[in-house]
Amino acid sequence: MHRSCGNRDHNPIARIKYFMARHRGRHGGWGRFGGFGGGFGDGFGPFMAGRKLGARDLELLILALLAEQPLHGYKIIKELEERSKGFYVPSPGMIYPSLAFLEEIGRVVAEAEGVKKLYRLTDEGRAHLEANRNEANALLAQLTLIGSKMEQMREFFSEEDGNDLRDAIHALRAAVRGKRHAAPEERKRVADILKRAAGEILKN
Repeated sequence: MHRSCGNRDHNPIARIKYFMARHRGRHGGWGRFGGFGGGFGDGFGPFMAGRKLGARDLELLILALLAEQPLHGYKIIKELEERSKGFYVPSPGMIYPSLAFLEEIGRVVAEAEGVKKLYRLTDEGRAHLEANRNEANALLAQLTLIGSKMEQMREFFSEEDGNDLRDAIHALRAAVRGKRHAAPEERKRVADILKRAAGEILKN
């Protein structure tokens, strides 16, 4: 991304990663920031390795979190957000259909708690998770690694050019949101720009 706005060329850190974390997977949807799905760069697995985070990956992440403790759907979203320091924030439109699918095939069970549902692993869900434990652990490790990188970037930009960073984030968000209904070729062009920018950011 090349813009003649001083240091802003290097500033759109956090929201670029939100955009690139969006995926359509099995259930569709562009996520709350109107991004274009996909990943970028190397070294971060499906989050950033040039492919979309698939429905199966998300389901493994859900099972791994539920293996630690029963959770509400909203808390699953918050756990993923916190572990990645805001990089990966699946929308309710991704999480709840995934939970419904896992419940349908017997890997989780939902217990009503007022208007909410508390989700727990079943024995079948635990067995499936253990059979895919290495992959699940790798996904969790990638979240933590990305979160660490995000923290480093936030610390750096909180010390210098904080206002420039916020302005750039708002400008980027507005620009991408304006392309939500663009033709596929135009959406791909924008996604390619974001991927290149993110790759440049992560070089250091």
